Amino acid sequence: MGRAGSEPKPPRGVTIRDLKDGQRLQIAFSYKGEECRELLPPGRITKSYIDYAAGLRAEIRRKIKDGVFSYRAYFPESPRAARLDPADDGGRPGGKILLGAMLKRQKALYEKQAENGTLSASTLLGYDKAIRIYLLPRWENTPLDELTPSMLREWIAGMGVTSKSVRNRLTPLRSVLDDAVNDELLESNPLNRIALKKLIKQTAKKSEYVVDPFDMDEVAALLNAARSDERPMIQFWLRAGPRPGEMLAMPWTGTDWVHGRMRIEDNMVTGMVDGKVQQVIKKPKTEAGVRDVDLDADAMAALQAQKAYTFLADGRIWHDPRKNAPWESEAQFRKSLWQPLCKRAGVRYRNPYQLRHTYASTLLTAGANPYWVASQLGHVDVEMVFKIYGKFIPRNYQKAGAFARDSHGEEESLKGASVKA
Repeated sequence: MGRAGSEPKPPRGVTIRDLKDGQRLQIAFSYKGEECRELLPPGRITKSYIDYAAGLRAEIRRKIKDGVFSYRAYFPESPRAARLDPADDGGRPGGKILLGAMLKRQKALYEKQAENGTLSASTLLGYDKAIRIYLLPRWENTPLDELTPSMLREWIAGMGVTSKSVRNRLTPLRSVLDDAVNDELLESNPLNRIALKKLIKQTAKKSEYVVDPFDMDEVAALLNAARSDERPMIQFWLRAGPRPGEMLAMPWTGTDWVHGRMRIEDNMVTGMVDGKVQQVIKKPKTEAGVRDVDLDADAMAALQAQKAYTFLADGRIWHDPRKNAPWESEAQFRKSLWQPLCKRAGVRYRNPYQLRHTYASTLLTAGANPYWVASQLGHVDVEMVFKIYGKFIPRNYQKAGAFARDSHGEEESLKGASVKA
């Protein structure tokens, strides 16, 4: 895309202009009896950007029809803004800049960054959700210069979500307000005038996620209930402990049959391909993520059993047995295999990540060196092992592989174990 003749055809009212500094999208609309044409910010001409331009034009036309359109809010640098928007009752020139317009521009910027590869697709999805679902419904029609710290403080205090969710929602808003300060539209960022850390600590909801591994009876029930084409995957996962994305991306070429190891160097994540969000296979984020996991006899037996199903395909190890094709996503595995298996086994449902937690907890309970466990899990250091799994190691256990008696209880000591490894 971006070359003559290769870009998508724009709809009515949207034009691709060839300028000296490159191609730009332009939208056209009528306002106060005048034909207006405005250039959008520079960016790669993609289908998603053209769709955004068409949606922006439709939104502007709707607001013009409803009598609530502010030229300055959408095109503050346009010469038409001062001419077509008269002074308001407060004596300030033109209409007020609405926070909603700035948030939509920020959303378009994120989309362009994802297209250019400077922003991951999963991060884009998070920002898009924050803007569309949480920020625009509350702040779309709020004039920028009327946003106060007290308004933000009340909104944040009433969210009723975890501290991570609060910060995720605030990230796009903070970017918009920082830009407004840099553009001299605001004297200061109102978020900076809030004791945010203290406010979040006082009002945020505690995370409901807990490390809740399967005990030995549940492990046996899961393996007994698994069909022959399902059991190898579950058995291997329990004995090797990869992250879900690592498990689904695992190729046969990573198997060291001589030394009994599996090279982990691929991860299935949400990515951007040809402007579309989909699952892609990438390298781990950290150097520690690339590792050789030692495999015990049960893990090697699982691989041997899986050979009958996927080895000749010479690709990924773990396939959806119903489709005889590699798993497309964790969601697909969870819905078509994992949830039905838990139900058949009579095991209380937990997400697939608990298979990894079971692996780590079992090793530590049996007396494995925490530093070695950290290396097997792909952690940068041992800190996360002690933080997440330390409380699951019984002080006085009598048999290897047995969890502490209260490891599945609601003891106060477990309430802090709320971070995914």
